[in-house]
Amino acid sequence: MSVQDTTDAATGVILSDPAAAKVKALLDQEGRDDLRLRIAVQPGGCSGLRYQLFFDERFLDGDQTYEYGGVEVIVDRMSGPYLGGATIDFVDTIEKQGFTIDNPNAGGSCACGDSFH
Repeated sequence: MSVQDTTDAATGVILSDPAAAKVKALLDQEGRDDLRLRIAVQPGGCSGLRYQLFFDERFLDGDQTYEYGGVEVIVDRMSGPYLGGATIDFVDTIEKQGFTIDNPNAGGSCACGDSFH
């Protein structure tokens, strides 16, 4: 972990090295340097709230910005309290491939793992 990772652990999201590398590779494929990874929490899913990860070129009022491995990560003002201390990782195994979110604020989640409360 870098110094910023440790500092942001209680108040913001943490992007692991494998996740940052995957996001950087996806951004490189897009061929645009104006995109950043936005992580948001929206109503929906089986448990009430669901995560959204997408590329965004916009900055919204109140956005929190973090940087990991050359990747800019943005969290909006409303999602910040739900994501404080959450770690986003990327796994690539024979059983599973994709981004995972370990969120200490989640009281529980559904079987699909896409939503939480």
